Amino acid sequence: MRYTLLGLLLALFCPLARAQEAQTEDAFFIRKLYDQTLTNSSCSDWLQYLTRRIGGRLSGTPQAAAAVEYTYQMLDTLGLDTVWLQPVMVPHWERGEPEQVRIVNSLKMGSIDLNALSLGNSIGTGPRGLTAPVVEVRTLEEADSLGEQLRGKIVFFNTPMDPTELNTFNAYGKAAGARVYGASRASKYGAVGALVRSLTTRLDDIPHTGSTVYTEDALPIPALAISTLDAELLSQLLKEEPVRVYLRNTSRMLGEKLSYNVIGEIRGSVHPEEIILVGGHLDSWDVGTGAHDDGAGCVHAMEVLRQIKLAGYRPKRTIRCVLFMNEENGLRGGRAYWEWSDAGQEYHTAAIESDRGGFTPRGFTVDGHDEVFNAKFKKAIEWLPLLEPYGLSFRKGGSGADISGLKSQKGLLFGFEPDSQRYFDYHHTPIDGPDVVNRRELELGAAAMLSLVYLIDKYGLEVE
Repeated sequence: MRYTLLGLLLALFCPLARAQEAQTEDAFFIRKLYDQTLTNSSCSDWLQYLTRRIGGRLSGTPQAAAAVEYTYQMLDTLGLDTVWLQPVMVPHWERGEPEQVRIVNSLKMGSIDLNALSLGNSIGTGPRGLTAPVVEVRTLEEADSLGEQLRGKIVFFNTPMDPTELNTFNAYGKAAGARVYGASRASKYGAVGALVRSLTTRLDDIPHTGSTVYTEDALPIPALAISTLDAELLSQLLKEEPVRVYLRNTSRMLGEKLSYNVIGEIRGSVHPEEIILVGGHLDSWDVGTGAHDDGAGCVHAMEVLRQIKLAGYRPKRTIRCVLFMNEENGLRGGRAYWEWSDAGQEYHTAAIESDRGGFTPRGFTVDGHDEVFNAKFKKAIEWLPLLEPYGLSFRKGGSGADISGLKSQKGLLFGFEPDSQRYFDYHHTPIDGPDVVNRRELELGAAAMLSLVYLIDKYGLEVE
């Protein structure tokens, strides 16, 4: 009886001991990956080149082509198994001459120039510009309620980001509809132009660009964003008197251009058919240098592969870095990649996108197909004791635009989530440059993604 009891205790103890030993081994290896990344990283140097030497990388421009060539060459120096370019046709939008937005002959203040940027994909006013009365609305629904009263007007969508939202991406998501669809909604009722309040919680003189979308049921009209301080000024003035505004921009859409997604991978030694993708988008708006959006995400993804090679770690699964083209004003790169991957019957067991800046890591948001999400998310949560010492957590939420179409492959989609409080101070602005990216925070982001890749690679996400 005594020996039977001892045997049972050993049978119970041995798996627990092995599990504890494996967790200790993982903890030490993750610490090694962090130490290595924080002392021997190339991501800051890569970001400096992308932003200072190449600059803004709007799809279809020579700068976007230069970024493709540079990142291809950098990946090709890492000793990866394969590096290649995936062709994709992208829209080529041109901003044109500096924008002019001016309050005209106000009874109280005279004529006042406002800080403005054309929204991406906007048409131009023509060389002479246009002048019209302004009508202020807060939402798309309010524009609908005014209907024909908008005819011949410039519609001012004064939609602020909600400062009470602790997660600024939630505030952005609630406010962005006016920027994206405001011009089309106003045009349905005969408006001649649209102004939108820049999407940031900060009050300043810096306008933010971003895409607008022209729907098929409305004629395109010029769409521009003004700074938050100027939005406050215009709103206050409209309460006191009728206001007319002069708009002039020469934006236009040119023909499509051939561009590329940049892809590099280390092929898995045991399960090469299971792909773990890390990525960001290589294009950026033209007005800044796209350091946080999304140079940081690109160099995060590149650094993951570099550190795997540097550590001498041979992954079981295929680790693939994808730098997507044209996320900002078309998502052509993401769509081309999904279609190609699905046609090749690939399986992404996980995809991790970094497109929220290079700030201090807080964790990952996780998304997936309804049929598999709960079971796979439960498995990922088991790794939290290894990640929490680095300030990382998991929560349910969106992943990223460029990987969203992979959901049908029924792996897990992760969005790298840094601290969000300052991101929209710089998002889509002329001040999104390398000087506002902290090197250590950038490297911590790469290390966070690398640690998650290691755990997914070692243990997989398949549920037996």
